[in-house]
Amino acid sequence: MNSLSRFNDVMTVPIWTPSVERVKSSNMSRYQNWLKKEKGLSFSSYEELHRWSVSQIPDFWESIWKFSDVKFSKPYDRVMGEPKMPGTRWFEGTRLNFAENLLRYRDQKIALLSYGEGKAPRQITYEQLYQEVAKVSASLKKIGIKPGDRIVGYLPNIPETVIAMLATTSLGAVWSSCSPDFGVQGVLDRFGQIEPKALFTVDGYFYNGKQHSILDRLQEIVKNLPTLKKVVIVPYADPNTDCRGVSRYAPTEKWTDFLTTEPVSEIPFAQLPFDHPLYIMYSSGTTGAPKCIVHGIGGTLLQHLKELVLHSDLKREDRIFFFTTCGWMMWNWLVSSLAVGATVVLYEGSPSFPNLNILWEIASREKVTHFGTSPKFLAACEKGGISPGQSRGGVTPPLQNLRTILSTGSPLSVENFKWVYRNIKSDLHLASISGGTDIIGCFMLGNPNLPVYPGEIQCRGLGMRVECWDESGKPVVGQQGELVCTAPFPSMPIYFWKDPEGKKYHDAYFDVYPNVWRHGDFIEITSHGGIIIYGRSDATLNPGGVRIGTAEIYRQVESIPEVVDSLVVGQRWENDVRVILFVVLKKELTLNEPLIRKIRETIRAGTTPRHVPSKIIQVNEIPYTVSGKKVELAVTRLIHNEPVKNQNALANPDSLRQFENLRELQKG
Repeated sequence: MNSLSRFNDVMTVPIWTPSVERVKSSNMSRYQNWLKKEKGLSFSSYEELHRWSVSQIPDFWESIWKFSDVKFSKPYDRVMGEPKMPGTRWFEGTRLNFAENLLRYRDQKIALLSYGEGKAPRQITYEQLYQEVAKVSASLKKIGIKPGDRIVGYLPNIPETVIAMLATTSLGAVWSSCSPDFGVQGVLDRFGQIEPKALFTVDGYFYNGKQHSILDRLQEIVKNLPTLKKVVIVPYADPNTDCRGVSRYAPTEKWTDFLTTEPVSEIPFAQLPFDHPLYIMYSSGTTGAPKCIVHGIGGTLLQHLKELVLHSDLKREDRIFFFTTCGWMMWNWLVSSLAVGATVVLYEGSPSFPNLNILWEIASREKVTHFGTSPKFLAACEKGGISPGQSRGGVTPPLQNLRTILSTGSPLSVENFKWVYRNIKSDLHLASISGGTDIIGCFMLGNPNLPVYPGEIQCRGLGMRVECWDESGKPVVGQQGELVCTAPFPSMPIYFWKDPEGKKYHDAYFDVYPNVWRHGDFIEITSHGGIIIYGRSDATLNPGGVRIGTAEIYRQVESIPEVVDSLVVGQRWENDVRVILFVVLKKELTLNEPLIRKIRETIRAGTTPRHVPSKIIQVNEIPYTVSGKKVELAVTRLIHNEPVKNQNALANPDSLRQFENLRELQKG
């Protein structure tokens, strides 16, 4: 039986437990059966399996290679070189191609289902996808693109983006992308560093019921990217778009004109080393120029296959959706689902237009099995009073195919867990996952065979030797501390762009603990192996010398109906730090003493007196990065009258003005 626990038993009793049948049919169980058959290995628990995966590291990653049936043209000489961080060499001697692994199927099954504001749904089969990639690949080769060249996408989440990425990587060129809501400087801060040879883009996009043209921005961007040999424009907003303004600065063609008219039946996939560059990703860039993080083809492929197949239980017959832009690593993660042969559901537009039901309706209509979202969206649905799992007059129950909800971007609160199981589905694997752009994957994530505890991530990922270290650098359980990874893994960055000595790379992760990856999250590992995230360790508050994670406060504040959003920072005050809470309230509400008292009492009851803010201030909007993360550090700098650099990295930079010269913070 699948069990839904009493909601007041959070953190000690599971809110959901998988049925015996579900465990038996999961990919995780299939993998363990494979290990028993092929390697003679048997494990009585996930804890035992995980312990083996991080102690016998070469054996584990070789098992993922073989179990996932990685496509290659030349076998590897050895799985792992000297284990060091950074610098471990993986699967030396092999030759493979990333796109070839994602295009292993060429049949009539739907590969891509695409939805967008103001657009009719589109579908592309695996056979059609292969043919379209072949055309773009041949066209790129014709203009001289070769392995190692950089190709960039200034694109929304549409099929052409997937096709352009696959065509790029089929040639061994390197793909990098930004979503079209980035401003000119934000794009140039990223693409300007990597000197791209070609740019794929659109003329405009739709968001929240409005059409947004980017042609003026595009001209300025192309003008300042002198290495471009070609600009390819998808006329997404207007089929009759005029490209002449852009073509003044670089040769420009529309998508259909760029595609070769010559017949192309096979893609000559470039065969490349395991650590050949695949993607260039970017740090948030809120404290300086964005760091260009380079990920390799083999490490990305293995990590994604492990996470999608084993931890997310994705199968060929499944349909997976994740709300993401092309400027966030979850887009790269989602598209790797093609290697499983699943159907990838794309969505371009606002998740709340025309209302908060739109994504759930698509999921129901398209029989989505895996729905990816964020705590922010789930909280908005809760406060919006919707119940996606409730039938609205239809004969077929909504979301009947939905098996798994994936959530990332910020910690998932206990209240988020409760709402999902009450309002979406009681028999559901709710998998909170956490990792980052830095590793293009996850350190902690779900497991279809384990129970779900409210407020916790289920487990540490296989092959990821994650520990929680206290202030003395010792591993602890049941206490808060730093998230560290003490052994190498294949999806570590292969290097940072234009960092020949590796100094930026070292300073980003290894400057605190030599040869140990310090991720920058403040966590706790529970007695049953779950993980609680308390926020970024660099944003950890220290009132009275006691370390407090901001997520602890967010969990309480988000349970208050009047509060729509919030941000917590620490202010230096009288030789100590005091906690400052900014809140966005529901429309037409004004912060008053009774509400301030309610917020403080809620935080005190759910945490400790030290968590209670010294000041609670109403604002109109909370600043976020373009990938949807709250910008605590930028606000911390502002309230201390320090400059904030690279505001172009924010989705809503104008919101920062609210935090300048606040009189409330100049008094006790």
